[in-house]
Amino acid sequence: MVTHIVFFKLAEQTPEKIAAVRDKLLSMEGKIAELRHLEAGIDVIRSERSYDVALITKFDSLADLQTYQVHPYHAGEVVPFMKANCSSIVAVDFEG
Repeated sequence: MVTHIVFFKLAEQTPEKIAAVRDKLLSMEGKIAELRHLEAGIDVIRSERSYDVALITKFDSLADLQTYQVHPYHAGEVVPFMKANCSSIVAVDFEG
């Protein structure tokens, strides 16, 4: 199992924009066959070091994660939306 975690810091941190980012991430549910687990949440602490939204996804293998990365919905819809709305995006991928 491979876990892919991504944190998003928005350029415009309004409640509407933050909810739109979370909703766009959750819209991947059912659209990408390789995606075994999907959750997205909005930060509740709001500290200076916090990011605004977190994405946690799981895949059966690294190959499935790579397939997800280039999937037309992810690469063509989700990634451009995130890049247009975020000032910083960081990720960690690990096996286990």
